[in-house]
Amino acid sequence: MLVHFRRYLIAGLLVWVPLIVTGLIIKFLVDLLDFTILLLPPSWRPEAILGFSVPGTGVVVAIVIVFLTGIVAANIVGRKLFDLGEAIVDRIPLVRSIYSAVKQVMHSLFSNGGQSFRRVLMVQYPREGLWTLGFQTGVGVGEVQHRTDKDVVTVFIPTTPNPTSGFVIMVPRDDAIELDMSVEDGLKFVMSLGVVVPEWPVSVKGQPQGPSKLAPGVPKT
Repeated sequence: MLVHFRRYLIAGLLVWVPLIVTGLIIKFLVDLLDFTILLLPPSWRPEAILGFSVPGTGVVVAIVIVFLTGIVAANIVGRKLFDLGEAIVDRIPLVRSIYSAVKQVMHSLFSNGGQSFRRVLMVQYPREGLWTLGFQTGVGVGEVQHRTDKDVVTVFIPTTPNPTSGFVIMVPRDDAIELDMSVEDGLKFVMSLGVVVPEWPVSVKGQPQGPSKLAPGVPKT
């Protein structure tokens, strides 16, 4: 009796917990984006037109604002206006540092040729003999590269189960093993405490494919 109760209880948790967590995350994001509705004049807001508020309207407003901003930034006149604004921001000491750092991160993440968070690596951390997953965030690390006799890559080691925090380490390229799993699968592995293990293809002979070292300076395709 107790065995059946436990089995049904776990089966129920497997149904409800992912649904609840997903719903809470989506609600948090929608509520956060709903603040953009305040950018509209009071007479244009849903509660003024319909007589009641419409959840999620801020999401639509945020998408429209971002899209229109992209249209403006993509033409010559808009680019000159944004350059003027950046020149003003660049004269403000604290704001300058924050803005430039965030801009560089965004360019690295969303540019077609960027290498940030494109590879899942396996490195020995926090000591030799212990392996952990990391995400490559950069190559050619300037002064750090100049002061070492090895070709190093920058790796972000996320914490579990919150992958938004972690550590940045620089690893010799020869000591980093690139995995076949996608970044999404790597994040699932970290967030699930290692419970969700991505499927790994096998070779024709039925034996697992061996790990591949990072080729010096050549991205894996």
